[in-house]
Amino acid sequence: MNKLLIGIFLLSLCSCTVHKIKKSVNNSGVFSQGHMGFMLVDPDKKKTLYAHNEDKYFIPASNTKLFTFYTSYKALGDGLISGLNYIQKEDSLIFWGTGDPTFLHPDFKDTTIIEFLKNVPQELYMVNTFAQVPAFGEGWSWDWYNNYYATERSAFPVYGNVLRLSKSPNEQHGIYPAYFDEAIIEDISTGKFSIYREHKDNIYHFGINREDDNLSITTDKPFITSPDIVADMMAKEVGKPVKTIDNKGYHKLPFKKLPTAKVDSVYAQMMKISDNFLAEQLMYLVSDTLFDSLDMRAAIAYSKTNYLKDLPDEPRWVDGSGLSSKNMFTPRTVIALLAKIREEVPMEKIKSYFPAGGESGTIRNFYKPDEGMPAYIYAKTGTLTMSNALSGYLITKSGKTLLFSFLLNNYTLNANELKQEMEKVLYQIHHTY
Repeated sequence: MNKLLIGIFLLSLCSCTVHKIKKSVNNSGVFSQGHMGFMLVDPDKKKTLYAHNEDKYFIPASNTKLFTFYTSYKALGDGLISGLNYIQKEDSLIFWGTGDPTFLHPDFKDTTIIEFLKNVPQELYMVNTFAQVPAFGEGWSWDWYNNYYATERSAFPVYGNVLRLSKSPNEQHGIYPAYFDEAIIEDISTGKFSIYREHKDNIYHFGINREDDNLSITTDKPFITSPDIVADMMAKEVGKPVKTIDNKGYHKLPFKKLPTAKVDSVYAQMMKISDNFLAEQLMYLVSDTLFDSLDMRAAIAYSKTNYLKDLPDEPRWVDGSGLSSKNMFTPRTVIALLAKIREEVPMEKIKSYFPAGGESGTIRNFYKPDEGMPAYIYAKTGTLTMSNALSGYLITKSGKTLLFSFLLNNYTLNANELKQEMEKVLYQIHHTY
């Protein structure tokens, strides 16, 4: 077969594949029940294979974390986090937070700051910069206070700003941190296992069902944070007093930064399990790095002006996690961002950060590859009430890497029905393109 015939054959095959994609999307009885935006792009050919409502704005839910990830990667890189700002004098060590979420976090348990403070001879003074960081983001709901996904943000997170309660089979519960041991009220009941925090107090009610004695259970509940609570927690860990002092512009004086945990591990956990707390705190770390202050709006504005100015549609972006329904992006803007990430972040890192279909993170139970084959979807999910999203990278059987973005709003369907429909479309693309 000569080159001309081969070219005609491949063009015909490609056209047939694109037609099948259009048919499966346009004729879907599931997608027709709400508002759907979808875009599929071959970045190597710079060719749009399919687009539907690609220029319309949608609430992206946790697809917002794609913007947080890219901004953080640009500003923070992939090295160590700056976990503490400090000024060391002869008789005092004055320090304040950077927003670092890893400090004594139950999944990272970084103790760099504790070891540093233990070993300095000076008296310890923590600057109160807490007013810079609202506990909840713009557009968040007040009644999320008891849920891990809405853990309070803060200038100086400690223990991930959560109480982690675990129960092993037939054993008493374990508490991390032990600081809250006396804040637990046990309620023996015949109901299901439960734990909830009182709205305005760090008092936790722990419901026990003896029928659950053979179960292993771990749950995280946010605590209300404050300068005094953080100073008290740190004093107990360090073994010496930590006093709080007013913010008198110490950031305008020469100060040093203390490196702590690897930011790579934070990117991976944020993306894989869609950790809202880590996403929010990353944007505060960006602000600390850029401005020596904690200002979410300033960090977002800087990113839009300096990192994202070439996107086709301006992102309506207000928080780091996507919990706010005030966030709005278009599919073609998400695609453009995915292209930037692919150009600037090595693919092996993308695969280590993003959830992998059938293997890890929020899509481990969906988008499973054929038996014995590697994952073909590396993508970020997004879920809010009546909002569902999936955007990322699709690797075809022929070895091509395609960019895709599904943004779905105002569906009353169960989220699994939408996921199953997206899975059908994406597998078809993987198998045939």
